[in-house]
Amino acid sequence: MTSNDGTLDPHLRTPSGKLRARSLGFGFPGTPGRWNAITDVPGVEVGYVTLIEGTDVRTGVTAIHPRGKSNPGDPVAAGFHSQNGNGEMTGVAWIEESGTFSSPIAITNTHAVGVAHAGVVGWTLRHHPALARAWLLPVAAETWDGYLNDINGHHVTEETVIEALEVASDGPVEEGSVGGGTGMNCYQFKGGSGSASRTVQYGNELYTVGVFLQSNFGARKELVLPGISSDDVLADDNPIDQFFAAPPGAGSVIVIVATDAPLIPHQCKALARRVTLGLARSGTSGSHFSGDLFLAFSTANQGAFTPALETFFPGREHLDHLDFIPWGHMDPFFEAVVEGVEEAVLNSLVANEEMIGRSGHRSPGFPREKVARLLAGARAS
Repeated sequence: MTSNDGTLDPHLRTPSGKLRARSLGFGFPGTPGRWNAITDVPGVEVGYVTLIEGTDVRTGVTAIHPRGKSNPGDPVAAGFHSQNGNGEMTGVAWIEESGTFSSPIAITNTHAVGVAHAGVVGWTLRHHPALARAWLLPVAAETWDGYLNDINGHHVTEETVIEALEVASDGPVEEGSVGGGTGMNCYQFKGGSGSASRTVQYGNELYTVGVFLQSNFGARKELVLPGISSDDVLADDNPIDQFFAAPPGAGSVIVIVATDAPLIPHQCKALARRVTLGLARSGTSGSHFSGDLFLAFSTANQGAFTPALETFFPGREHLDHLDFIPWGHMDPFFEAVVEGVEEAVLNSLVANEEMIGRSGHRSPGFPREKVARLLAGARAS
């Protein structure tokens, strides 16, 4: 699972050497980018702080910079979609109003979303004070990690969020129990952070659609692996099913879609809606008790949306101009989202081990060897 130069193949393993879904023999449609991650979109950076302490702390923060740490004041075109609103993502009222946002994104646990919001403000004040003094509506999102984590312990602080924003970088993305995904479960296996990407040829340009998700959803009986229904072969060892505080399928999923293709806000919203289809490929029907919130943005058209700082200076009236893919040519980008989301879900499962957390609660790891044998058998038959 190494490349010709001896380094780990980023399509098969994460930077720390964890297996990814393709390493088990899963075949996925489409062509991934260099790292098969959201960071294949130029400028996008991802950072984590993971908090695993004692027996009860299993949480963290994920940070995403749409245009990198150096350029948060240039708005990106964006669109939001709520599949089910039993969750929280701040800043979406402004995204719905303007079709843009300009701050970093922070993802954490449910009871730390306010801290995440404040941490984005704190980081911006530290590094871009003029922007912070002008106006900020940060994007902070959450999923619930209370099965494994002491969610009411205030373990995530503003400094935790600032550190995640500080360490963010491009390149291969770690997956599994890291960052905001540390204490999460998916299809009643250990879940968490996952990413994938697809390239799309349009004319003479090659664009990238990248996906990042924090998976914390789904009942075991729902999980559908490509060509395998888990209800029969993966139904055993399911301690989460007996957890009284949440019915099977409860949880949440936050999905961020990024692309360097030039899109207008309504097209970004259309990409966000296609996340539902990628999740459905993995089996979920979307529980009433799950907050399923999706944000898509385009890093193209740099400088085309008036930065917040400029709106306060009279005499700078001008017209902005946008390039965008014609609506009739959007289907390949929709396909890229669906394919990337399905793979990112499986990456979040495969790059994981069993975790024991709060009150001795246990989340079993995805049975990689068993699934690899099943896939090999399916190919042989």
